[in-house]
Amino acid sequence: MIQWMIRRLIGIMGRAYVFLDRFLKHETSPILGVEIDEYLQGMTRRELCRHIERGLSLERDAFWNLESTQKIRYCCQMIKEYEERLK
Repeated sequence: MIQWMIRRLIGIMGRAYVFLDRFLKHETSPILGVEIDEYLQGMTRRELCRHIERGLSLERDAFWNLESTQKIRYCCQMIKEYEERLK
């Protein structure tokens, strides 16, 4: 029951975050020393998630609907598999 309540609260906060993020002006400077292409800078959170979904051949909204920590874990796993293929 407590896990359900925590997930619901995080979900509500996440929706509020996504809503408010639309009105935030994001920096266009490099992120952790990496220059970001202009077309990526102009994308919304949803558009960026769709870009990832297309690039990784995922179903529409599959990445978007993941919780934030799941997204990070997924990307870490994809990097691990990519590095293993390079060896």
